[in-house]
Amino acid sequence: HPFDIDGIVILHDHFHMLITLPENDGNYSLRLRLIKGYFSREIYNHEYINFIRKKKNERGIWQRRFWEHAIRDENDYERHLNYIHYNPVKHGYVKNASDWPYSSIHRAINQGLYPKNWGYKDDFSLGVFGE
Repeated sequence: HPFDIDGIVILHDHFHMLITLPENDGNYSLRLRLIKGYFSREIYNHEYINFIRKKKNERGIWQRRFWEHAIRDENDYERHLNYIHYNPVKHGYVKNASDWPYSSIHRAINQGLYPKNWGYKDDFSLGVFGE
């Protein structure tokens, strides 16, 4: 079930990912099920369970649903990739996007797609990338 991860960030209680599937293949659900299953098996002993799930006696780190968006053009692609990479800053975990270790921003910087200091908190208003 091939796919490319164009961008990803993994936070304490959610993740964002931009993937490219093979042409004529729109089965996002299968890929997400496989990814979530892999992560769940790997982090079983280090799992974070939020207050709501503890109260309901549930375990697991994943939302019950996901939102998919078909990229419309290059501008849309860039906007979503920026949103993904800026997310740890938006949530207040770091002041610079490259300070977050669980992000594809490092690969993008090494590829020359972003400067090392891209996504510094004081460079952006939180409204730039939406919710």
